[in-house]
Amino acid sequence: MQTKELTHYSSSLGKDMHMMIYGSGGAPFLAFPTQDAMCRQFEEFGVIDQIRDYIDDGRIQLFVVDTVDKESWSARDADKEWRALRQEQYYRYIVEQVIPLMREQNDALPFTMGMSMGADHAAITFLRRPELFRGMLALSGVYDADYFFDGFMNAVLYENSPERFLPNLPEDHPYIGLYNQKKIIFCVGQGAWEEDGVRTLRHLQRTFESKGIHAWCDFWGYDVNHDWPWWFKQIRYFMPFLLDE
Repeated sequence: MQTKELTHYSSSLGKDMHMMIYGSGGAPFLAFPTQDAMCRQFEEFGVIDQIRDYIDDGRIQLFVVDTVDKESWSARDADKEWRALRQEQYYRYIVEQVIPLMREQNDALPFTMGMSMGADHAAITFLRRPELFRGMLALSGVYDADYFFDGFMNAVLYENSPERFLPNLPEDHPYIGLYNQKKIIFCVGQGAWEEDGVRTLRHLQRTFESKGIHAWCDFWGYDVNHDWPWWFKQIRYFMPFLLDE
């Protein structure tokens, strides 16, 4: 399996960032690590081993990015306006720098994916710019800015909070038709540590239904915990659907 690490300066974030690339072709996936983690997490925690056959066969190519969660979503003691701005800077880094870097390696339309906080990033990026992606896979996210910001909201954080901006999407907004051309998958277990994921995905599901957005919101069993073994199973379960296999 071809593996490559890219180090590049982010003008949006004002620092060097890193990206791991696994594979040499196939459907590209922009992959976000879990909360506070960095680009080698998928390799270190076994995700790459779980989907090695897809990578080795040239069916997918994975692009795993760094996060700045410690400066934004996780920085509970920091100024909330600054934290929201840092998330917006990260979003701009992904859209303005990471996507073009991916295109240099693979010009196919990518999917976006992630687990836990990575699912939040996948959802934010896809739902704000669906024209850039073929679809998305979000596992065990908590799609509620209040959960991280204790009720704070401003215009910047609003743009990074799908549970806020989606309900206000006009019925004739062109993104609704665009969403329905894509493959949108949200999944959450109903076991340990998944309570907030279930609550917030139920809310998103109601919004999707009211807007006529065809998103697959899948709620797994009460034995399905917020943990890696289940995410491995979910990735394997949904991958054939994403790839039309």
